[in-house]
Amino acid sequence: MTANVQPGGEPTARQANGVPPDSAPDSGPSGTKTLIALSAAVFGYALMQTVVVPALRLLERELDTTPTWSAWILSAFLLSSAVLTPLLGRLGDLYGKRQVMIAVLIAYAVGMVAASASQNIGQLIAARVIQGAALSVVPLSMAILREALPRERLPFAMGLVSGIVGAGAGAGLVIGGLLADYLSWRYLFVLGALLAVISLLLVLRWVRASRHTATGGLDIPGAVLLGLSLVAVLLALTQGPSWGWTSVPVLGLFVLGVLLFAVLMAVERRKSDALIDVSELTDRPMTVTHLAALLFGAASYFFYLGMPLFAQQQPGSGGVGFGASVTMAGLLMLPGMLAIIPASMAVGRIATAYGPRWPLAGGFVLFTVGSVLLASAHAAEWEHLVFYAIVGAGSGLIMGALPKLIADIVPLTRTGTANGINNIARTGGSVIGSQLAAAVMASSVVSRAAGVPDSAFTTLFWLGAVAAVLGVVISPLAVRRAAATTAPNAPQPAEQGLQR
Repeated sequence: MTANVQPGGEPTARQANGVPPDSAPDSGPSGTKTLIALSAAVFGYALMQTVVVPALRLLERELDTTPTWSAWILSAFLLSSAVLTPLLGRLGDLYGKRQVMIAVLIAYAVGMVAASASQNIGQLIAARVIQGAALSVVPLSMAILREALPRERLPFAMGLVSGIVGAGAGAGLVIGGLLADYLSWRYLFVLGALLAVISLLLVLRWVRASRHTATGGLDIPGAVLLGLSLVAVLLALTQGPSWGWTSVPVLGLFVLGVLLFAVLMAVERRKSDALIDVSELTDRPMTVTHLAALLFGAASYFFYLGMPLFAQQQPGSGGVGFGASVTMAGLLMLPGMLAIIPASMAVGRIATAYGPRWPLAGGFVLFTVGSVLLASAHAAEWEHLVFYAIVGAGSGLIMGALPKLIADIVPLTRTGTANGINNIARTGGSVIGSQLAAAVMASSVVSRAAGVPDSAFTTLFWLGAVAAVLGVVISPLAVRRAAATTAPNAPQPAEQGLQR
């Protein structure tokens, strides 16, 4: 491909930073409208990621199903997200992010309408599988922003979108509780359909088609192998509590997932248009960035599941719980969720002032502090409000740092794919965290009347602290030595690429 240059023969500033000249912002120098459209799409996905959590017991009753089947309302969404996200990210890199984003939003709206009209648990689970495609709006948005915005605005924009992912998930807990308490569970999905349609209209109007695409074709064998390996591992994680962690089916699924992934690596090494770039996975900063996402996903779910259950539990003889409504349980987490957005938006300024490794490390430090405080004291409502706000601030820094680190590592044409894999890592961590949380609570319950003891919640919060400490330890390894030792106030390269 011949690079366009200025009349004098020198590349433009945007070209020098790895941004193609034909990817100028679609709405003036700031690209504000593009950012608004993408933020709306990401918020719609993030909200619906957790909005069903407060209504799970209601759905179980309304659809006359068992706890095992109702758990698949979440599991089906997570499995579908993990399988479809890297494939859709690669399609965006190959054929245009805007086109794929439009197709995803249409599918998402269809899945929401189908869910709202579901008459049984099977239909609802099938609709949730369709909805799982929406996770890809996050990596697609990161890739679009990297092309559409000037370099100086990119950290702020990526931080904002990352913050919306976390804040939207928290808002979903509150809104889901309100709709479950005062209306019908069907309105959860009606709301999702409306948000999908609004996002679709904004993307159609304000996001310009990408002219900078990757070469090569779609790696179907790689997509199939990756999808099967993810399904095997995630299915083992989701079914472990009910089938038994040492049962033959669960162990067999783990082994199958590992074997399929090994075959995938062998196949991808020989392909020039591989879905999974093996050199990225073996590159230390990229590997650590994915590991940080997995740890963060696991740590977050210890609180997503533990805190609402504590708040809703009626105080027994031990005085554990607040006896709060579903809505109030969500509101207790709201300050933490609101702290995510400003923290994410601060990532760029922190990296410029102190160096690129500090936003991620600082985020895990704050997450650790908040987790330790909650593990030590959580008997009062104000402790939940204040201490989880610290966890939320740490979460915002982590969520804003991850896409920025990826943008510093991979070429522009693999932004969607690489962010998709990072989101898979976080999704996998979410499954691990949710299943560990379920196992801790299930193993500690003596009787249904007694409820979950305080020791179980304390264990969950300490597990969050342990995961965050591991994040602190590995965070410095997510940045190349050359980048980490660059003067803090010196301009950082928009992308370094991998040594291939």
